[in-house]
Amino acid sequence: MAKKQFKAESKRLLEMMINSIYTQREIFLRELISNASDAIDKMYYKALADESVVFEKENYYIKVSVDKDKRILTLTDTGIGMTKEELENNLGVIAKSGSLAFKTENEIKDGHNIIGQFGVGFYSAFMVADVVTVVSKAIGSEEAFKWESKGADGYSIAAAEKATVGTEITLRIKENTEEDNYDEYLDEYRLKAIIKKYSDFIRYPIKMDVTSHRPVEGSEDNELETYTEEQTVNSMVPIWRKNRSELTTEDYENFYNEKRYGFDKPLKHIHISADGAVVYNAILFIPENTPFDYYTKEYEKGLELYSNGVLIMNKCGDLLPDYFGFVKGMVDSEDLSLNISREMLQHDRQLTLIAKNIKNKIKGQLQSLLKDEREQYDKFYQAFGRQLKYGVYSDYGMNKDVLQDLLMFHSSTEKKLVTLDEYVARMPEDQKYIYYASGESVERIEKSPQTELVSDKGYEILYFTDDIDEFAIKMIMSYKEKEFKNVSSGDLGIEADENETSAEEENDNKDLFEAMAGLLSGKVKSVKASKRLKSHPVCLSTEGELTIEMEKILKAMPNSQDVQADKVLEINVNHDVFASLKAAHTSSDQEKLALYTNLLYSQALLIEGLPLQDPVEFTNNICKVMV
Repeated sequence: MAKKQFKAESKRLLEMMINSIYTQREIFLRELISNASDAIDKMYYKALADESVVFEKENYYIKVSVDKDKRILTLTDTGIGMTKEELENNLGVIAKSGSLAFKTENEIKDGHNIIGQFGVGFYSAFMVADVVTVVSKAIGSEEAFKWESKGADGYSIAAAEKATVGTEITLRIKENTEEDNYDEYLDEYRLKAIIKKYSDFIRYPIKMDVTSHRPVEGSEDNELETYTEEQTVNSMVPIWRKNRSELTTEDYENFYNEKRYGFDKPLKHIHISADGAVVYNAILFIPENTPFDYYTKEYEKGLELYSNGVLIMNKCGDLLPDYFGFVKGMVDSEDLSLNISREMLQHDRQLTLIAKNIKNKIKGQLQSLLKDEREQYDKFYQAFGRQLKYGVYSDYGMNKDVLQDLLMFHSSTEKKLVTLDEYVARMPEDQKYIYYASGESVERIEKSPQTELVSDKGYEILYFTDDIDEFAIKMIMSYKEKEFKNVSSGDLGIEADENETSAEEENDNKDLFEAMAGLLSGKVKSVKASKRLKSHPVCLSTEGELTIEMEKILKAMPNSQDVQADKVLEINVNHDVFASLKAAHTSSDQEKLALYTNLLYSQALLIEGLPLQDPVEFTNNICKVMV
């Protein structure tokens, strides 16, 4: 039996593939099973074209067998088999695709799509085996042939004995090393787990001799005996290929649990069967709870990706935009282009179309939930609303049109979460802006002095309690032609009335405010009479885009720069304390004016939740007032 050498490029490719291309050795079993499934598919198509061939599905299967003592793993199929020439062409040249050639020759477009790529996938066996032997007998042939190889050094082909049509692949599993445990590929339970993970939905039975235990008949001591029986270890019929009318909510929940998508129950599922520009099936789940690691860098988004029932990727991140990264589920398509290892997808037009459609389906489901099942949407939003806001903020607001209608915020008037659309629909005709206030909690914002004027006008205020809220809104800028306005902004766009401070009163106290601004030099941009305060003596407002809440968030970040909002100290000239302040200035009591100014500034800082630069000085100033 003369040994033949691989072509130079094939030998080099084999060495590279075994050592580096595949990231998980266990996928060798997926590849071999896929090839076996393809061989049975070829028999099916043969029967369609040749009346002498009868295809009875119950006679076709794949068998996985283990001999631990001899370190042998065997895969047998009852497929079409290979002639000597086909063994030479398909296995002698790496990346030669027998399945692809068969499909092309027979112009197969529908039905059982052939996914195996005999050549590249087959050689993944050498990641775990030091000798691979293939014995095959083709349909219509009286002869069988054996192909054998120890890897890159070459292969041999010789006549062999085989009674039935089909292919038997025998792997002599490598010995363990200090770094690698190859025994796992001889373990019955490990092999079953790999089959369930990657090949559970192969359409033909995958059989194994499985060890079980049962009570010894007649035993009074509950004695157990071990026995072996042949079992089919794959389910064969994927749920996503069933009609939705056949499935219940419980079926989807069971699938969610079986696939270990989460420990909760899914809040909603989406079952997609697309048959257009790209053909695919998908089942997507919106979880009820946030995974414990969701907002960490360890969390990996993505959907399981199958090609014709064979798992290609556990997490295909390209199928989900980041802002919908909470969605779990799977996609199965016959149209995806796969590269050399089936692990690395070519980002082709089909994948892009699927991802776009999935994005639209998820948004549609969330909109439906918001409209028809508000309580369920509220539950979803509590878990993942923050992610939607991040989606608005990221990529310079590129996704705001997709997400803005899904956002919700606490309302000052409704006392619950409301959408931007609901807010705008309630706006009085004279209201120019969508008003909002930022703070650590709803309770704290409600006590904020800056909300007084807007609230007195009867205008609704949105409460921003997430650190991302204001940054996201800055990206949206306006909603339905209504701009957003922070209640701490210098200009609230509210017309003055007789109860508000007039320009004349502002001018009368100009010297006092300039003196106070001088005392607070470097801390505030200016001091002025407030048009927004009613009962509170003092507050801080801001000029420019950077607000006080944004300043606090940015300063809390690692390696943050010393960012500062342009603060304005606003004084309520109708409050009793202003009389004392004015008296100190009129009497030229600079010490008392400085004391009152610093106290009011410290009060304004505390109201905003900002730290005092010198708490000891503040307490001493309080004592001075009390004496």
